[in-house]
Amino acid sequence: MDDDDLIETLNELIETCKDGEYGFRSCAQHVKSAELATLMVRRADDCRRAAAELQQQVTMLGVTAETTGSAAGALHRGWVALRSTLSAYDDLAVLRECERGEDVAAKNYRRALDKSLPDPVRRLADRQYLALKYSFEQICALRDEMQVRA
Repeated sequence: MDDDDLIETLNELIETCKDGEYGFRSCAQHVKSAELATLMVRRADDCRRAAAELQQQVTMLGVTAETTGSAAGALHRGWVALRSTLSAYDDLAVLRECERGEDVAAKNYRRALDKSLPDPVRRLADRQYLALKYSFEQICALRDEMQVRA
């Protein structure tokens, strides 16, 4: 993989992480449950740290790293806000949107991990992908629990 491809891949993952950070912060503002809000803020912080690690890798290649999320992520956050408003800030609806967002993020990481990444970048992306999978499973479990109670 040449440097241009690597930079593009890293910047795509940075956008994914920034989308997650912004999305989880938005969700934290829309949930009623203090426990869920805390989880969302913690997950937003995880995404912020992951983006910073990826940005460091880009900087080491002598290029300015991506600092924002994607247009698709902004649309998703808008949808979360709209959906939450329409459903009276229903925590279950917000969890479903978080699940959908994490699913998109996981696909982006799998696409990156299918490439010939240098070992340090692969280890970083693998570690971040495992954390994302754990978050996804946690969100799905909370969603399932909430559906049973509903």
